[in-house]
Amino acid sequence: MLKIIGLVVILLVIAASIFFLSQKQSINFNPNKLLPSSNKAVDVGRSLSNNACNGEGVPYKLSQLPMKLSDFSHIEPYGHMIGDHLTPIDHQYFSPTIFHSPIDTYDVYAMADAKLVSIEDHPTRKRLVFSVTCTFFYYYDLLTSLEPGIKQKSLPIEVKAGQLIGRIGGQTLDFAVWDTTKPLPGFIVPEHYQEEPWKIYTADPLDYYTDEIKKQILSKYVRTAEPKSGKIDYDIDGKLIGNWFLEGSKGYAGEYTDPTKEYWKDELSFSPYARDPTAYIISVDFLASNDGSRVKQFSVPRSAPGPETIGVDSGLVKYELKAWEDLRPDGKRSDNMDFIKGPKLNNENTQSLGCALFEMLEVRKLKFEVFLRQSCENVSNFSSNAKTYER
Repeated sequence: MLKIIGLVVILLVIAASIFFLSQKQSINFNPNKLLPSSNKAVDVGRSLSNNACNGEGVPYKLSQLPMKLSDFSHIEPYGHMIGDHLTPIDHQYFSPTIFHSPIDTYDVYAMADAKLVSIEDHPTRKRLVFSVTCTFFYYYDLLTSLEPGIKQKSLPIEVKAGQLIGRIGGQTLDFAVWDTTKPLPGFIVPEHYQEEPWKIYTADPLDYYTDEIKKQILSKYVRTAEPKSGKIDYDIDGKLIGNWFLEGSKGYAGEYTDPTKEYWKDELSFSPYARDPTAYIISVDFLASNDGSRVKQFSVPRSAPGPETIGVDSGLVKYELKAWEDLRPDGKRSDNMDFIKGPKLNNENTQSLGCALFEMLEVRKLKFEVFLRQSCENVSNFSSNAKTYER
C-alpha cells in the first residue's frame, strides 16, 4: 500500500472518519430548521445549538488550551485530504504527546465560558459542541470519555473556562471554531454542504484566542504558510481548483440519509496540500490499486499548471499522478511521527502512479478520468469510463 504521509496522520483521520459512519445517539442538529429573525447568522446559530444559544458576536476570546501544553505534541491544520476525507477536512488535530496511549490518558478542558449544547455519544468517541454566543462556537470530537459531572447533566450545560470536560487517549482531539457571521467565500455553492451546516462557517481559530493562548498554539503548529491554521474553501468559479461532486449526487452529503451509502465516493477535490500549500493534491475514490488497496490521494508535479489556471478554454489537460513524501526544513525525509515545522512536499523522485485527465466542459461542469499505472504519454483521450462532475 502506498505510504503517502506517515502513520500518525493516517490514524488520526481513520479515527475521525468514524464520525460519518456512526449514527447520532444524542442531540441531533436540524440544519433545515432556522428560526425566523432579522439576523441570518443568529438563525444559523440557533439551529446549530438547538435554540440553546444566547447573544451574538465574540464577547471574549478562548482563554484556555483544550489540553495541557505538555500533553499534545503538535497541531495539524485544517484542510488535510486523507483516506475517505476526499475534500479538505474542516477541523484541526491536536496530536497527543504519546499517540498510542491508553484511552483516557489526557485531560480535555473547556476553552471558554460557554454552553455545551450538543453531545454525540458514540461507542468509541464523544463529539461536543460549545456555544459562546449564537454566532460563536467551538467543538471537540474523539474524546474517549466524559467527566461524570458533564455526563450526568441534561443539555444545555453551563461550563467555565478551564473546566475539566473529559479525556482522550490513543487518538487525536478534533477541534474547530465556527463563526456564523463569516461564511467562507471559497465554496461556490454553499447549499451543497447543508447536511453539515457548520462547515461553511469554519473559522481561523487564531482570530479567537487570547494573545497568550495564541502564542502557545502557534508554537505547536505544523503549518507555517498563511493562513497558518489551514484552509478548506478553494473553489474559484470557472476554474478547476476546489471541490467537485459527481453529477446528480446531491453535493457534499450524497445519499447522506442512507447509512449504507459511502457518499464520499461521489466527491473529487483538486486542492493545495494542507501542510505545504505550494503543492497540489488530487483526491478521489473508486481507484483500486494493484495490491487491492484503494489509493485516494495523489500529488502532481510542481511543474504542472496549477488548477487555479485551468478553465473552459484550457481544453483537455493531463496530470501525472505521483506518490509523495514530506521533507524536513533541512531536506531530510520526515516519517511524520514527530513534530516538525514547515514540512515540504517532495515528489521529484517518487513513484509515478498514473495519469489523470480533466476537461472543463462548462463553468461548473467537469469531465474527469484516471488511468492508473499508465503514463500520460500513452493516454490521448477519455474512455467510456470517464465521469462528469459538477458544482
